Amino acid sequence: MTEIFLEIAKLTGKFRTMAYGLTNDENKVNEAVQELMLYFLQQMNPETLKSIYEKDGIDGVTRYGAVALRRALTSTRSNFYYKYDKYYTRIDEYSSSVTYDVIDTGETIPKKHLYNLPNKEIDHSHNKTLYKLELIDKELDKLDSWYDRELFKLYYYEGNTLDSLAHKTKISRNSLFTTIDKVRTILKKELNEDV
Repeated sequence: MTEIFLEIAKLTGKFRTMAYGLTNDENKVNEAVQELMLYFLQQMNPETLKSIYEKDGIDGVTRYGAVALRRALTSTRSNFYYKYDKYYTRIDEYSSSVTYDVIDTGETIPKKHLYNLPNKEIDHSHNKTLYKLELIDKELDKLDSWYDRELFKLYYYEGNTLDSLAHKTKISRNSLFTTIDKVRTILKKELNEDV
């Protein structure tokens, strides 16, 4: 595993370049890449990582990291969003709307406290595309197989054709079709619409 981790460490610059394709905020890029590296080293199932590396080499790990990085920077359902974006957005909202009370001792204290802030959900229902992607993301998160989930994301989110995806992943076109069709059927059933 040490060999794999050393190879992943060499990908930091590549992942930073990928992240700059999604955002121009240098702090966000640094945080997202750091979180991705921590995920590889501490949270990802070592057997899964080893399997990806043995099957597709460092290119497979790079593709997996690219999907995880894009999800972190674009999805409001990602751990990265909850850990960084949502938190800092709340602090900015809080600091601009603070009012103070004067208590009996003459001290002034803020009426709102960070631990009291309401947990507002972001409503994408006004934008049908984002709303649909949110629903699809929620259902994909429920899938047991990461393989099915990630292949569907590569096909659906990146706009790959079956042929181009087969070429990139070295998985047979028929196998890709079967997997993607299976996930699509599950999503149609759960969302009651065409995907």
